[in-house]
Amino acid sequence: MEPNWDDMRVFLAVARAESLSGAGKTLKLDPATVGRRIQRLEEGLGVPLFAKSPQGYTLSAEGERMLTRAEQAEQAIALAADEITGQEGHIRGAIRIGAPDGCASYVLPQVCARICDRHPGLEVQILSLPRVVNLSRREADMAITVSPPNAGRLTVQKITDYKLHLAASRRYLKRSPPIETLADLRGHRTVGYIQDMIFDKELDYLSEVPIDPPLLVSNSITVQMNYIRQHAGLGIVHDFALPTVRNVLRILTDQLSLTRSFYLVRHADDRKVERLNRFAAELVDEVRREVARLEQINDREDMTVT
Repeated sequence: MEPNWDDMRVFLAVARAESLSGAGKTLKLDPATVGRRIQRLEEGLGVPLFAKSPQGYTLSAEGERMLTRAEQAEQAIALAADEITGQEGHIRGAIRIGAPDGCASYVLPQVCARICDRHPGLEVQILSLPRVVNLSRREADMAITVSPPNAGRLTVQKITDYKLHLAASRRYLKRSPPIETLADLRGHRTVGYIQDMIFDKELDYLSEVPIDPPLLVSNSITVQMNYIRQHAGLGIVHDFALPTVRNVLRILTDQLSLTRSFYLVRHADDRKVERLNRFAAELVDEVRREVARLEQINDREDMTVT
């Protein structure tokens, strides 16, 4: 039996999700149907494509060879769609971006809205996860990360640097002992990440600060910001997030300032997909502009206590 593209879609979904249930969510099919489709495909080819176990579906040697061909077919279809939709001058279809919580919450919504304004028919999905997005399994078309990956068939482009500072609410600062030097930080209640859920060393901000271990913790930078807004304590915040909240001030900016970077990571095979190339170029440009704009607001409004 010659597999058709619909068969390949099911095969790719299972290979990437490593489970029938995960593939079913992607395909909007129930797991039993996905299982029957894989069984039919294997019977038609006369070879096992997966090793099945209670832990999930793992590609067999034959499945690994099939994966290469299926991804080539997927690429060819994407290129064909590119040629058709590119004639109209607009980027169309769905594009999914994976990003860390801070970028996903405070930068990407307005950036992606502007890109969609220029491209009617474009659907942008922002995937915010407390871990690195797996592009090899096609969890997303591209990802913004805070560290450049050093493994896998990926392309990496630096987008921009961004700044982080200690911050607290006005009310917290008024009711607490004065903070004039880094030594004054001891004894203050702090906000930070759950230590064993820090998925990238670049997010371990408090290891660089002479401050007490955090007592109010979350794997989400947005939750941490809300702790700070509610006068709960001190924390490290992105400068680009501060314009979205009121009465939260940077402190000790002349003594403590952290710099991190955003990188755009893509699957190497997608370099030929013009639709994704155009979107990536606009995304990089818009993120650079937006981070610079938001950081400049802090300087213009002098939202700093020293």
